[in-house]
Amino acid sequence: MATDHATGQLTDIELAITGMTCASCANRIERKLNKLDGVTASVNYATEKAKVSFPGTVSTDDLLRTVESAGYAAALPTPPDAPVEDEAPERDPLLQRLLVSTALSVPVVAMAMVPAWQFTYWQWASLTLAAPVVVWGAWPFHRAAWTNLRHGATTMDTLVSMGVLAALGWSLWALFLGTAGEPGMTHPFQISVDRTDGAANIYLEAAAGVTTFILAGRWLEHRSKRRAGAALRALLELGARDVAVIRDGVEVRIPTDQLAVGDLFVVRPGEKVATDGEVVEGTSAVDASMLTGESVPVEVRPGDPVVGATVNAGGRLVVRATRIGADTQLAQMARLVEDAQNGKAEVQRLADRISGVFVPIVIALAVATLGFWLGAGGGATAAFTAAVAVLIIACPCALGLATPTALMVGTGRGAQLGILIKGPEVLESTRRVDTIVLDKTGTVTTGEMTVHEVVAAEGESVDDVRRLAAALESASEHPIGRAIAAAHPSTEQPLPRVEEFTNREGLGVQGVVEGHAVVVGRPSLLADWAQHLPPALADAVEQAQAAGRTAVAVGWDGRARGVIVVGDTVKPTSAEAIARLRDLGLTPVLLTGDNEAAAQHVAAQVGIETVVADVLPADKVAEVQRLQAAGKVVAMVGDGVNDAAALAQADLGLAMGTGTDVAIEASDLTLVRGDLLVAVDAIRLSRRTLATIKGNLFWAFAYNVAALPLAAAGLLNPMLAGAAMAFSSVFVVTNSLRLRGFRSSVA
Repeated sequence: MATDHATGQLTDIELAITGMTCASCANRIERKLNKLDGVTASVNYATEKAKVSFPGTVSTDDLLRTVESAGYAAALPTPPDAPVEDEAPERDPLLQRLLVSTALSVPVVAMAMVPAWQFTYWQWASLTLAAPVVVWGAWPFHRAAWTNLRHGATTMDTLVSMGVLAALGWSLWALFLGTAGEPGMTHPFQISVDRTDGAANIYLEAAAGVTTFILAGRWLEHRSKRRAGAALRALLELGARDVAVIRDGVEVRIPTDQLAVGDLFVVRPGEKVATDGEVVEGTSAVDASMLTGESVPVEVRPGDPVVGATVNAGGRLVVRATRIGADTQLAQMARLVEDAQNGKAEVQRLADRISGVFVPIVIALAVATLGFWLGAGGGATAAFTAAVAVLIIACPCALGLATPTALMVGTGRGAQLGILIKGPEVLESTRRVDTIVLDKTGTVTTGEMTVHEVVAAEGESVDDVRRLAAALESASEHPIGRAIAAAHPSTEQPLPRVEEFTNREGLGVQGVVEGHAVVVGRPSLLADWAQHLPPALADAVEQAQAAGRTAVAVGWDGRARGVIVVGDTVKPTSAEAIARLRDLGLTPVLLTGDNEAAAQHVAAQVGIETVVADVLPADKVAEVQRLQAAGKVVAMVGDGVNDAAALAQADLGLAMGTGTDVAIEASDLTLVRGDLLVAVDAIRLSRRTLATIKGNLFWAFAYNVAALPLAAAGLLNPMLAGAAMAFSSVFVVTNSLRLRGFRSSVA
């Protein structure tokens, strides 16, 4: 949990923070913690975590008490092996409040807005239904407002709480002490401006409606925030669960976490390597694509290192464990993802930004209105009516709808097009992005080995080379061999039988096909049989290697007969997608763990000028950070585990849905289809959704601001206030629904 730094005797710890409702809460906790002697803290509202470095003179109890004194709750990190399934209930209370509040609010609003439904004593029925919503449903807002008030701060929670309580308080006064509680009282639907003493006016529909709308927005935000830790869990779940360890010459299966450095363990074909180690016995091809992005399996033999969570695609291996637990490459990648998420500057929600100025002004205006009317001799009733009207009309009913409705319509349309948007904070990044970093394997290319070319020696048949090689490789488990076997057209005659098949580990295969002694593999394997490549075939091998592809030599009956070129394939839509990304003002960069030759070849095909190759996962993060340090706003598109940390570090992460769960969880946007053209749609749709949210916010505030002078002048009829609020909400919803007309650029 805590890590001592030998140099400064500091300890690093990560606290889980609960009770934050906006970015200003995170800032307040951060300031409190940093006031402790020798403590350096960084609090992230999105991940609800505080990273703290503290000296030996400060205890963890001191840190927890400091957070609690600021009005929030903190907890020490849970052990890595602790169960995580109890996270779901944390979301339930908010959803329960939303569902109950919605069920109770709908009839209250309906009765207030439709005079024909205002039966005798309807106002008392409204009070019965609205009171639980205002007190219990809005409790999170009241609690947050009180916490903020104790620290001299105001947020949107303050305005919601004050407005809702003011509406309820005035309604109670009007019902019990005024004339609103009399039998047969109705609210006529009239759009007029006249001065009133408010004794017959109740505002229960405003109180219940505002609470329900804001709860809906808060729940949507809460649900998206809760996904922050899923990438780390997905990463840690990639590792093997158990492992066959050799003890006294006998294989014994034990849980992976019981492995010790120096233990010998067995990895059979198809199994995951349990932890980082060194091959002691056996040769095989290891599929490391999930970690490195390299599409070609890595050949390993005794003395070669292997990485935990990679898959053994060939023969049996015996491996000596060299790193375990937190020291493995997989665990280091998990830390990279976590650091990138924690260090990512969270975009504060637009409503909170504006509310920092709007809320104090409204409160000051309400107090000034009360003082003016009392001083002008207007009477206490008229003064309180005007002051409460100011708070109620300023209550952000449409504001509560502005973000969630646009987000729901935008994300719904995105889902139809194969785009999953994780939350409102994602959208702002799309407007500012000017550089897009693309992973090669699985993103620009298919990530699957395919046969690109078959070259036959002079006097030989291409069909013979393909058929005999495919027949021999059909008995092989090697991914390159499977690609060669799959390239044989299924419509032709079935492949001939193979006899005396032998797998030459790391070199190729040999056997007898149709009476020919066939050898398929590295040119060096054929050279062992004195089958040297003629100049034409040697040139084909050099050209394949220059293009970053793999050349497989084929020979039989004592002579080299041909070369089969195998490699990754560029997706058919990649070039068009990159051209459209340029049209959106983005500069593409190809970033890959593959070799330079392969990367340059792919870049030339799709029209990318900037290429960064031969990079490890940590280097991908460093490259994104380098671009950000140069003033670029970076989007990253990837699909593998090796991309997860870079996706989290980027200002905007886009994951291919055909990729790993880790990449998807670490990203901001998920592209369900493995097509780069969908990335173009994702950025276009996100920008359109953001523009809609901004328009909604503007009009939501505009309605409030326009009505505030009327309220302050005591001229705001309650039905006019209700109608204005309803119209602003209808406008916001209608504006959001326009997003349903968004058209995809994919043909």
